[in-house]
Amino acid sequence: MILTKKEILNEIKKNNIKISPFNKSFIGAASIDLTLDNKFRILKTNGPHVLKETSDFKKYSKLINSNSFTLMPNQFILGITRERVKLPSNIAAWLHGRTRFARFGLAIHVTASFIQPGINNKQVLEIKNVSTMPLILKKGLRVCQLILERTEGSAVYYGKFKNQSSL
Repeated sequence: MILTKKEILNEIKKNNIKISPFNKSFIGAASIDLTLDNKFRILKTNGPHVLKETSDFKKYSKLINSNSFTLMPNQFILGITRERVKLPSNIAAWLHGRTRFARFGLAIHVTASFIQPGINNKQVLEIKNVSTMPLILKKGLRVCQLILERTEGSAVYYGKFKNQSSL
């Protein structure tokens, strides 16, 4: 069941959900907006890469720190949220773009939008410009929304990205 604003605020008040930095005005009817940080990772063109469980995207990309980034048509980059999100073992989440920017052709999460229960990290964004015009991304832009959902039972994610804080 998706949490509404009242339930989100109750979970935050009880310290079950932690968002840092937290801005109460970013909570909508059934989601929380998250903002873009100043770190971007651009994939290098190195020819084909055979994907394996051990593939490391950092070896095939370059980290850029900038307060703005011009995303060209059809370009794909990684970004990261400014906010760190900590979820309890009985709440999972989904990360989605915001409609106001989707209408310009900005895709915020190309594939992996599910956020496991028990995470404590910043969210990496798989950003793609599907429009025909360059789009300028700026640090602090409320670029995506987090939709929270109670799980049936509890579980905790212990995978590779459980505590990520950087790209």
